[in-house]
Amino acid sequence: MDTKIIKNKELNIWEALIPVFALIGMLAFNVYVFGDNALGGSNQFVLLLGAAVAAIVGFFNKVSYKKMLDEVAENIKSTAGAILILLMVGSLAGTWLISGIIPSMIFYGLKILSPAIFLPATLIICSVISIATGSSWTTSATVGIALIGIGGALGFDLGMVAGAVISGAYFGDKLSPMSDTTNLAPAMAGTDLFTHIRYMTLTTIPSYVITLIIFIILGLTIETHGTADTQALLSDIEKSFNITPWLFLVPVIVIGLIIKKTEPLIALLVGTLLGGIFALIFQPEIVVMLSGGNELNFINGYKGVMNAITTKSVIPTENSTLADLFTSGGMEKMLGTIWLILCAMVFGGIMDAIGALSRISQSLLKLAHSTLGLFASTVGSCIALNITASDQYLAIVVPGKMFSKAYQDKGLAPENLSRTLEDSGTVTSVLIPWNTCGAYQSGALGVSTFDYLPYAFFNILSPFMTLIFAAFNIKIRQLVSDIKN
Repeated sequence: MDTKIIKNKELNIWEALIPVFALIGMLAFNVYVFGDNALGGSNQFVLLLGAAVAAIVGFFNKVSYKKMLDEVAENIKSTAGAILILLMVGSLAGTWLISGIIPSMIFYGLKILSPAIFLPATLIICSVISIATGSSWTTSATVGIALIGIGGALGFDLGMVAGAVISGAYFGDKLSPMSDTTNLAPAMAGTDLFTHIRYMTLTTIPSYVITLIIFIILGLTIETHGTADTQALLSDIEKSFNITPWLFLVPVIVIGLIIKKTEPLIALLVGTLLGGIFALIFQPEIVVMLSGGNELNFINGYKGVMNAITTKSVIPTENSTLADLFTSGGMEKMLGTIWLILCAMVFGGIMDAIGALSRISQSLLKLAHSTLGLFASTVGSCIALNITASDQYLAIVVPGKMFSKAYQDKGLAPENLSRTLEDSGTVTSVLIPWNTCGAYQSGALGVSTFDYLPYAFFNILSPFMTLIFAAFNIKIRQLVSDIKN
């Protein structure tokens, strides 16, 4: 909320767009050359090249090097929490694998979830967890990882499964009163939380219903190979792990902590430590194997758990389908995602410092000659900032501050703006590979952004739904005059 919007009268719109066009062009070429390996490091460097282009534009428009560096520092500082959460998600995934928590989720999930209902069930499960926790990130890091494993075992395309996970996670993230973005949007627009939530259901529920119908149809029509192999998979999971319902105590405790408004970092740390303890109790052989020792003692127990937390852990299995599911990268796996976030923050920081973010939003605002034009400008601004600033919160804060007076001048209630900010800023952030949300979800679920993007139906539909409501003047609330006749 304290974010300052930097303006630069020297900069025109075409100069502001030069770094954007340069970045998109370089990223497109880079993905063409490297394909799925682009996130291995080359995309990160391309973001730095884009930042260099923005810096050159800044120099020509009288912006000092120090000012740009200071803004980059502020941007990177703002991601400290996200980076720590990413590291904790990696450590949690490690101990939840070796303790048998994730394998147990997959085991019981395979017994309960048939291919026909798996995709809609994934959407609904993630929706419920996300509403309860208020966090799409926590949802993906817990049940999302397990559902990816179940979907892979059933033979589903992992991009499709990840799309269902993300659609459900962001539905709950939008509507939960515990979500940070759900609190931020009305604060920026000038309305209260529960008015915002009630008004947002008008566009959110139709988008969700359409998404659910699509996943039901996909579940009924797509052929998978998993049904015939399920019994063999269940048997091979039991060969490698001691499967027991007691292991579900850990995720239940973690979700309970978050529902009780415990800070996510603390909840994830508790989940990681409990996962390590449960590994020592239920899977001592695996802990010893990871330690490289011959027997379970304090040193080998400590070494095995710490290896799972920090580095790659591979649980041996003869089943090729389970090989990837029985592998965890620990904190080490998240370093590439953190690298991407840091480079994206460099680009976003310089774009802000030279006044490009402000100029782009102002130009979009000038296109708002009608109610539809105002809504479209807001949507475009949010998406543009998700691409250029690489941060979900800036995509809500900057348009929120820029457009609030324009909505007021047109006689529109502030909840119109807060709803549009969420329908476009919150949900599209996860569709941008270099955005903090896109980078996080890709890293946590182990599925590239471009693989899940076509199946994140809820996230794709939401901006269009808000524009449809504006175009046909459906439930567009007007300001009520305080003056009584």
